[in-house]
Amino acid sequence: MHPYDALATPLIELDDGLAIAMVNAAAAAWLGTSPRRLIAKSVDLLGASPGDLRDLCQRAREHDNGLRAQRIGFAAADGETRFAHVLANPRVESGLRLELHPTEEFAGEDPATLLPAALSVALKGLAHEVKNPLAGLKGAAQLLQRRLSDGDSTRYLEVILAETERLSNLMERLLNPTPERAPEGVNIHAVLERVRLLAEAEAGWAVRIVRDYDPSLPEIQGDPDRLTQALLNLVRNALQADASEVRLRTRAENGVVIGDHAYRLALRVDVVDDGRGVPESLTERIFLPLVTGRAEGTGLGLALAQQVAREHAGSLGFRSRPGHTVFTLLLPVGGSSGNEDRDS
Repeated sequence: MHPYDALATPLIELDDGLAIAMVNAAAAAWLGTSPRRLIAKSVDLLGASPGDLRDLCQRAREHDNGLRAQRIGFAAADGETRFAHVLANPRVESGLRLELHPTEEFAGEDPATLLPAALSVALKGLAHEVKNPLAGLKGAAQLLQRRLSDGDSTRYLEVILAETERLSNLMERLLNPTPERAPEGVNIHAVLERVRLLAEAEAGWAVRIVRDYDPSLPEIQGDPDRLTQALLNLVRNALQADASEVRLRTRAENGVVIGDHAYRLALRVDVVDDGRGVPESLTERIFLPLVTGRAEGTGLGLALAQQVAREHAGSLGFRSRPGHTVFTLLLPVGGSSGNEDRDS
């Protein structure tokens, strides 16, 4: 049994010649066939429209962060055409991994913004239980704020109040879903400063957090709360890898290709740490939900961070060795310079 057979997400791996090297159980079931009937066959066998899937794979090999395509047609064993949104990512050693999100699984056009009904119900129950303790925390912090005059203590109390408010808003959104929040101007350094204060409060004096900012970077359009959560997850990942130093670095990148879009300018945010690195056994699966290298981990932090990157038309990647790990978040500035999404 292949380790990927435990995943509900259909996954297909291709070798350098674009022959099928692995088909997990979910992908085989979706296609209505068995993995052994597909192994070593050309990727062309999977595509309902000649050339579509091969073209996507060939272009994905040219981009470190892979490519995303909407509604690619697949030829199922029963002769029907089935559609899936496809993420094509280079594998660490060679070849490609195709992550399929069948369109029939989702009630809307964008599967990334929707939750299955059962999970939604569970989250609403959790939100209801969390709201009252959050209100108590906020009230206690406000009372304490009135009694403090020390600058550092006041600053951390402000962080507590801001985070309590952010969590309260999140719980309210889970209980009473509203249309997606309109993008607003975001100063990425303001987001990073918020993340830094939260990380320092969490790690104490055990970790040194270094700022390496490019002050000339422009604002981007986005959701500051979602970006805060994504970057905080990346920093927490470094803390949990026993890092003694975490560096928050920002730079401008010109002429960036993200997915099927080319952008004149993007912001690059690097979270660099000197921890033990990403285990080699997890390098190809690190962004998949429920994949974790820690017994107490949930395996959701990096998956959420990648989702936030996609929500902002960006990408999240990493490189790692013991003592030096870099997670890189790319966020485009303004519109693209062409190369629109396929079938979007």
